[in-house]
Amino acid sequence: MGWLFLSLAIFFELSGTISMKLSESFTRLVPSVLMFLFYGISFTCLNFALGYMEVAAVYAIWSGIGIVLIALAGYFFFQEKLPLGSLLWIAVIVAGVVGLNVSRSGH
Repeated sequence: MGWLFLSLAIFFELSGTISMKLSESFTRLVPSVLMFLFYGISFTCLNFALGYMEVAAVYAIWSGIGIVLIALAGYFFFQEKLPLGSLLWIAVIVAGVVGLNVSRSGH
């Protein structure tokens, strides 16, 4: 059940961040309202995930996957550049999340 809540938290965090971009600095009403709604749902799901999983793992997975997905969304939907250096640092974040989870599961 923790993984379900964590997955939902990631999905709604991504939706909130996309809505933030679409809100154009709070100049568009619907994306601005959706941003708050999506972030509220995301944090609620994150809170429920913490009832099943350890905080370090939950937060690392939530933020790490969120970074990867929003970078891809920026590239594909908003035509933002994703230079090689950025891709390398994102890979370091992913490696850190994987390493954290591997090291925790061994204990």
